[in-house]
Amino acid sequence: MTMKTIQLGQSDLQVTPICLGTMTFGEQVDETTAHAILDRSMERGVNFIDTAEMYAVPPRAETFNATEIIIGNWLAKNPAARRKLVLATKVAGPSRAMPWIRGGSGDLTGADIIAACEGSLKRLQTDVIDLYQIHWPVRHVPAFGMIYYDPKKDVPGSSIHVQLEALHKLVQAGKVRAVGLSNESPYGVHEFVRLAELHGLPRVATVQNSYSLLNRSVENALDETMHRLGVSLLAYSPLAYSLLTGKYDASGLTGPQAPLGGRLNLFESTRKQRWGRPEALAAARRYSVLARENGLTPTQMALAFCYTKWQVASTIIGVTSVAQLDENLDIWGLMLPPELLKKIDAIRWEMRDPAI
Repeated sequence: MTMKTIQLGQSDLQVTPICLGTMTFGEQVDETTAHAILDRSMERGVNFIDTAEMYAVPPRAETFNATEIIIGNWLAKNPAARRKLVLATKVAGPSRAMPWIRGGSGDLTGADIIAACEGSLKRLQTDVIDLYQIHWPVRHVPAFGMIYYDPKKDVPGSSIHVQLEALHKLVQAGKVRAVGLSNESPYGVHEFVRLAELHGLPRVATVQNSYSLLNRSVENALDETMHRLGVSLLAYSPLAYSLLTGKYDASGLTGPQAPLGGRLNLFESTRKQRWGRPEALAAARRYSVLARENGLTPTQMALAFCYTKWQVASTIIGVTSVAQLDENLDIWGLMLPPELLKKIDAIRWEMRDPAI
């Protein structure tokens, strides 16, 4: 597998178009297996790792920070690997329902950002974070299953300018190389870029948003925003929490026939989110049928779709085994024919974005 690196936004970061996501480390994946996955990822040429202070997922107090610790222990054993890697992590947004994160604060202050970064640096056992991202906005946005913006849900919080100033301090101190956003809207991207350019603050290089066959909402304005402003998309959940692997097609999400290791079967909290909607499973089944009719596995079609879209700079893949990692990486280079892409678009027109 040969992957040319791509530039993230207007930063100096050069990454592979596949990124290893790590939110399973510390929950579904123990440290030994996680280190084997990291080793294999490096062997296969992936130079980009994404994590977050909030991980593992689903979030809970017992696994808060666990993923960064696991990665940090691996980096400590592999100092040569650190020099080759682009390492990304994220500061959690307002925690509200998660009291183990900053006491459940409804804000993300500049001091919070700096303290969180210091914590991540320590856990990751590194001197610098290559890409530091705000995991979700302070202000109310329609994300994580919400589809409508509601001004009544806005609450006071630290401004974008204040957050950028904190990120600027981290960049100036040499602790962060580039900054990014996650779960953002077109307005948010525009405002972060506008204020950065106006005040000489760090310009966001990336936005990490959900993007898959079950959620193509990026293509409804955010893609134009990012293209025109020179900001790169990092696509997460390209397999829609495994819905697009076909593993739930016959069994449904729960019950004796459901796959024992499937995230949606394991974690009730996950089923209550966008991934557990009946409409999402119905659409996933339609895409699975289409894939098989065209001689592909559902996983091959779903990942090849993300790997080849012009909107996507790097696709974040999450795995629970070395075998899954190899399967996902082996799909790189697969091109979907135009006729198949038209059929994919026809299903989206009918079923829209059920896992938005």
